[in-house]
Amino acid sequence: MAESHQNREFRLQPRSKPRLKPANHHLRANLLMLVTAMIWGSAFVAQRLSLDAIGPFLFTGLRFLLGAGVVSAFVVVMNRLQRMRQGLDQADHACKPRIDAALLRSGAVLGLVLAVAISLQQIGLRYTKIANAGFISSLYVVIVPMLGVLLRHRTGPGTWIGAALATAGLYLLSINEHFSIMYGDWYQLGCALVISIQVMLVGHYAPRHDPLLLSIVQFIACGLICLVIGVAIEPMHLASIVRAAPAILYGGALSVGVGYTIQVVAQRDAAPSHAAVIFSMEGVFAALAGWIALGETLSTRALVGCALMLAGLLACQLLPTARERVEAHEPQSAESA
Repeated sequence: MAESHQNREFRLQPRSKPRLKPANHHLRANLLMLVTAMIWGSAFVAQRLSLDAIGPFLFTGLRFLLGAGVVSAFVVVMNRLQRMRQGLDQADHACKPRIDAALLRSGAVLGLVLAVAISLQQIGLRYTKIANAGFISSLYVVIVPMLGVLLRHRTGPGTWIGAALATAGLYLLSINEHFSIMYGDWYQLGCALVISIQVMLVGHYAPRHDPLLLSIVQFIACGLICLVIGVAIEPMHLASIVRAAPAILYGGALSVGVGYTIQVVAQRDAAPSHAAVIFSMEGVFAALAGWIALGETLSTRALVGCALMLAGLLACQLLPTARERVEAHEPQSAESA
């Protein structure tokens, strides 16, 4: 989710294969991103179910270490295939990814921030509905450009329209008729704020490093931090870990490992606006998963709130794109005149 802003230069397709038509590329990319959004949204169910067996820090630690293992295996396999395609001996280190102190430092910083964000999300899931968690934690899509304003980044009206819609939706989703808010929603809002900082840090570090290697280091750092905290303060029994194994496998191997790998593959051929729209559907899939798997339902008021929040997420991403297209054509029109 938060890693979608990383620089993507890892080549995955063999050069010998004929290129598909751009339309086929985009269709495949959109379908893959939709699958990723479904995986991430349904992973909230695994996160909730894990709380019945083990603590939030232990689950997050095991989850991200497992995810790091899956992404690492993917990198090893793809690098080996690249060397074979280029006719290089396997002992040749020319194509091996570079791991240096700067990469480790950047990944450690990102991992620390990610550990804080995911821990807030995981703890909050005990005290709120899955739909609330899915939509509120996705607010980073709106918060990131708003934080950019503080750093004097250029922004458009879509940011403010999206923020207004998302705020109204958050009010209807989280605050009921008696003006009380679910305790866990505060944790999810905190998660969205910290994830926003993490996304901005990714934008700073990613251009300097290989995106997959940076993610692996980030996941390992996040996993180790949470695992150490979990071992220190949470009860740890082998039987409990076995009970939580299905949730750990889904949340780690599938959501973190496979989900992020698919994201990297898909966004190679995807338009940024399409990616933003499709990944914004994560909250919708979270709500559907909570209803199907756990029988969680939402009131009409909360459903309207979800719709407004989704509209805000989309407005924040799509309206700047539309404005940029208009501005891109204006100089051409002026020159032709």
